[in-house]
Amino acid sequence: MSKYKNDRAFTDYVHKHIASPQIYKPLNWQEVKLKDSYAEYIDMVKGIDYVFLKDDAVMTVQERFRESKYKEYSDFTIRYRRDENKFDDRKESEYYKMEAHYFTYGIIDNSKADVNASSSFLKYAIIDLKKVYEKLDSKLIFISDNNKNTCEIVDGNRIQCPVKYNSDGSSSFFPIDISFLVQLWGDEMLIAQKGFL
Repeated sequence: MSKYKNDRAFTDYVHKHIASPQIYKPLNWQEVKLKDSYAEYIDMVKGIDYVFLKDDAVMTVQERFRESKYKEYSDFTIRYRRDENKFDDRKESEYYKMEAHYFTYGIIDNSKADVNASSSFLKYAIIDLKKVYEKLDSKLIFISDNNKNTCEIVDGNRIQCPVKYNSDGSSSFFPIDISFLVQLWGDEMLIAQKGFL
């Protein structure tokens, strides 16, 4: 099985068995069942994994889940570029296309190999992506390929995010420290969280 299919199976399992009952149900977010072709389209073109309803509001969500070995990290990651992709129209990743309202990021209580034995999140957060992108647009959050490992607060009110490269060369990403978002701009940057603050 390919790495993509393994990752997809992991994410799908966590969404169905852990995130749906433990994150979305308490928020009264009702998942909208989409046609497979439309779900694939909005994932590839708009960076949206799921659509939810709450009363009359529509919420779109991008999800990313990690295994327990990442529990020490206090950031979430956005895929940046795929410069080695042979197709030019696929070199720009999530960062350039994401239209989801929210980003759900969670770290489960087990390894990816034992995901079926996992029962909860060690930590999770639902980040308001619209507010994050406002900060990116205004350069209050900025991406810097500076060979650093973690985000830093600079100038007292800006977050500098390093570009990180996956070891297999498939893509790059950048982390944004969740505690820095709240420290600089308050709780309104998050919809819900456990373990990050």
